[in-house]
Amino acid sequence: MIGRLRGTLIHKQPPWLVVDVHGVGYELEAPMSTFYDLPEVGRDVALFTHHAQKEDSVSLYGFLTEPERRLFRDVQKVSGIGAKIALAVLSGTSVNQFASLVQTGDVAALTKIPGIGKKTAERMVVELRDRAADFVGGATLAGGTAVPADPLSEATIALQQLGYKPAEAQKMAQAAASDGDPPETIIRKALQSALR
Repeated sequence: MIGRLRGTLIHKQPPWLVVDVHGVGYELEAPMSTFYDLPEVGRDVALFTHHAQKEDSVSLYGFLTEPERRLFRDVQKVSGIGAKIALAVLSGTSVNQFASLVQTGDVAALTKIPGIGKKTAERMVVELRDRAADFVGGATLAGGTAVPADPLSEATIALQQLGYKPAEAQKMAQAAASDGDPPETIIRKALQSALR
């Protein structure tokens, strides 16, 4: 089982990134909470990982902090929730914000995360409330972002991959974008607006 990787970040395009570790390129799927704080391509990065093996696939997920990984794992213990929704949770809220929503039982805010309906949100509150305090804490391992060629398009595509419909994703990205914003900033602002 792979628990942590340290190497050179050689590719990043939400939700995928590739880390070169001594000549082996590990492809990982990561939430936007991790993408926000990734270093520039070509720089060293250290990631906590979650290795998932199913009958027909093997997946590797990357997180900059241990609390993110813990939340990713705990959310999937709720019946009906898989990796895709767990990534959407971390892409739409911070660990602290999610813990607060669960502790206060804010079902309405939780349903604004793509893929989470009212019944799923209610199950999250019931099943995770006792563990919510354990989600918080930890520090980021790396920082800095690169500004890609077309941030608005990248942000729109990433929002679609998080479960938003194309027209909705484009509208959200356009409303959130400011001149000079990298895609990570546009996505963060769009998701924060969606939660209001």
